[in-house]
Amino acid sequence: MSTITHPVIQNCPNCGADLPLEALACPQCHSLVHSIRLDQLAKDARALELRGRLMQARELWVYAETLLPPDSKQAGWVKDRLQAIDQAHAQAQAAANPEVIQETGGPGGASPQGTPVGKPAPSWIKRLGPFGPLVLLLLKLKGVVLAIFKLKFLFSFAAFIVLYVGLFGWRYGLGISVCILIHELGHYIDIKRRGLPAEMPVFLPGLGAYVRWNTLGVTRAQIAQISLAGPLAGWIAAAVCFLIYAQTGDPLWAALARTGTVLNTLNLIPVWVLDGGTAAYALDAMGRAALLVLTIGVWYYTGEGIFLLVAAGFAWRLYTKDKPQENDWGAWAYYAALMIALGVLFHATPDALTHAAGAGR
Repeated sequence: MSTITHPVIQNCPNCGADLPLEALACPQCHSLVHSIRLDQLAKDARALELRGRLMQARELWVYAETLLPPDSKQAGWVKDRLQAIDQAHAQAQAAANPEVIQETGGPGGASPQGTPVGKPAPSWIKRLGPFGPLVLLLLKLKGVVLAIFKLKFLFSFAAFIVLYVGLFGWRYGLGISVCILIHELGHYIDIKRRGLPAEMPVFLPGLGAYVRWNTLGVTRAQIAQISLAGPLAGWIAAAVCFLIYAQTGDPLWAALARTGTVLNTLNLIPVWVLDGGTAAYALDAMGRAALLVLTIGVWYYTGEGIFLLVAAGFAWRLYTKDKPQENDWGAWAYYAALMIALGVLFHATPDALTHAAGAGR
């Protein structure tokens, strides 16, 4: 008698969709199937690295790589981590045996025959024992990496300021650039406080800005919170501008408050790669429908047509196939609170945008 077998099915830990046993990422929500395991592996590997046990950490990273889709950003990050460990190990070997001449290259490629791998390490490095290789690597790489990240951030932000100062005058141009910086720092700070790797914001003059980070082991709810942290910081910046306007009567601050409110509301439209678009992945059909109704209510209260764009985004997301089986009500409340807060600020702030250029000069 023949037996008919079926592939073993498991459920996505994020949205609950059925998955074949060999799946590494959910085809519906694109979250990592082994996200919880990957998170623990990453923590254990980092702990081993800090203790100087690089080869044991490497074994964990290699195992983690097998649980990731080969073309994912997380897999690329793990490859970079493995390369850094291999470099640290090579530095340790060179420090322990400075007279040895390596015939062939290590993981990074071939070395010319007869060329030393590196200079002997200082004697105090050797006295650190197993921690020596890690300290040596950090000393060699930290300055370069930080310089690159800082220069990319500083140069892009400087170009951003130059563009807006040239368009609107130095006061308004500088003010709106700082408000956008605060928005991006909201993302950056929220990512870093969770212990996740992230780069400083990069600014694209005339287009916007972004923060590059790795989502290894991050759930939909956490992604939603990180996405909404930018508009929250942006709302705070706009609210401060409004308070200064209320005290001084200077229309420049009203213009900055109004612009910040507009930009952060636009970011909450749940489409594409906008903050609202990524946050909406944590909302099911009921959550999206409820925010659709709420947004229409905010539009009725403020009379601002921009909220109809947000509502249209939620109407569209009711029919997309990226809805989780369960709504994250924490993300929903976060989203709703931001919509209401932006509506209140819209209602309180006069429309001074038409005077922004003149006030900014």
